[in-house]
Amino acid sequence: MSAEGSVSVVIPARNEAGVIAGVVQRLRYTLPEVEILVVDDGSTDETAMVARDAGATVFSHRHGMGNGAAIKAGARKAQGEIIVFMDGDGQHDPADIPRLLARLEEGHDMVVGARDGASQASVGRGIANRFYNRLASYMTNQRIQDLTSGFRAVRADKFREFLYLLPNGFSYPTTITMAFFRAGYSVAYEPIQAAKRIGKSHLRIVKDGVRFLLIIFKIGTLYSPLKLFAPLAFLFFLLGAGWYGFTLMSEGRFTNMSALMFTTSIIVFMMGLVSEQITALLYKRDD
Repeated sequence: MSAEGSVSVVIPARNEAGVIAGVVQRLRYTLPEVEILVVDDGSTDETAMVARDAGATVFSHRHGMGNGAAIKAGARKAQGEIIVFMDGDGQHDPADIPRLLARLEEGHDMVVGARDGASQASVGRGIANRFYNRLASYMTNQRIQDLTSGFRAVRADKFREFLYLLPNGFSYPTTITMAFFRAGYSVAYEPIQAAKRIGKSHLRIVKDGVRFLLIIFKIGTLYSPLKLFAPLAFLFFLLGAGWYGFTLMSEGRFTNMSALMFTTSIIVFMMGLVSEQITALLYKRDD
């Protein structure tokens, strides 16, 4: 960027005392003039003190409020016209930031650091992220290379338009990406290679499974709910029609199960229509 002083880097961190100093120091070396904000999300170690000693401006939550809450707090405090978000665990390389900023100068409103397959935390999460990307691409009719990456550069004024949508304890990248697409803002992707996490990441069936399903529904409800509900309604209709055909041939009658499937398909489709209207109102802004 031609003016590094217009850039703020926001780093949410929780119990990252062992690595946060290195992250801040590499940032300061790479981009000497940027504003570095570390949002300490209720750490029980010395994350805040270490980050402050390394040269960052630190804001602390008294207790853990979640990654999304830290992101929102940092976005409100940031002084730059452009905000770069990155993790505090050392996965993201500050040397990649100039490439994100360069793409932003091309006229984009948000540039996302898209991780390659080797950068995924685990095989299970890699598979889940590929599914998210394909589903989101279907919903938006845009090629989405990394829906859940937390490493991104955005124009601050446009990002703040959607702070009210961002949840406190859930993944913010999914929400903000779909919001930008819904608003018609330009989103670009820049390939990066994220460092491996320290230690082994294990897929937790229940917790990660619930998170998986919630992200799927979040993708749908944040962009075009009818694209998610209509195929589901059609599936129930086909099941009802198939069961009716089977019972008609074998028993010569229309069963309650067929009626239930047909009714469910209508209800699901109507839910999609209502959700579509709610989503449209959600993004309505006063100019």
